[in-house]
Amino acid sequence: MALLKIDNLHTYYGHVHALKGLNLTVEEGEVVTLIGANGAGKTTTLRTISGLIRPREGQILFDGEDISQTPAHRIVENGVSHAPEGREIFSTLTVMENLNMGAYTLGGDQEAIEKNRRRVFDLFPRLEERKHQLGGTLSGGEQQMLTIGRALMAHPRLVLLDEPSLGLAPLLVKAIFETVQEINQRGVTILLVEQNARAALKIAHRGYVLETGRVVLSGSAPELLQDERVRKAYLGER
Repeated sequence: MALLKIDNLHTYYGHVHALKGLNLTVEEGEVVTLIGANGAGKTTTLRTISGLIRPREGQILFDGEDISQTPAHRIVENGVSHAPEGREIFSTLTVMENLNMGAYTLGGDQEAIEKNRRRVFDLFPRLEERKHQLGGTLSGGEQQMLTIGRALMAHPRLVLLDEPSLGLAPLLVKAIFETVQEINQRGVTILLVEQNARAALKIAHRGYVLETGRVVLSGSAPELLQDERVRKAYLGER
């Protein structure tokens, strides 16, 4: 049984039909990436999974349970965390306070919170160095680390990562993707949305190509890297 299964998902923004019968699966332990042009429905897919938007039709099964109408905070409690596009950290809170916001599902269990915080600081030593600094004063790369770290504080089974490399310098992009691989190697399943299709496919096990709210192509990451349509449309090759 797949950890995440999406079946015939239809999501709307008002009258705009954003997801049109989307189907995909994510197996436990995988990194699966969604690639596609702006407006293809990638971010909408993550927002629908995490409960920020309710689908009008279809099912989202997480570990066999239908969460398509479950409140967002309950979805986090079930084991799904979302690191959103644009970071959306709390700029007037410190790094520590931002991380603690991500641990609210632990109900004040200080031992568990400290254990998860230690995991985050092991992944991102820079955050420990900046732990008393306000989130808004961090660099773009540090804010992205904080966004991912906050998502990990709930000790999720599945993390939804939306554009983790957005606006970062090439060296930082490389470091972020290496960290995503390390998070996965530590047992966390990842559904990744990323404009840098080449970098995403290099660390993913499988991928789906979205166009106007539908999956138009899917396969293993090596297959998609070699697919002529993907190379022309998303990898900048002629």
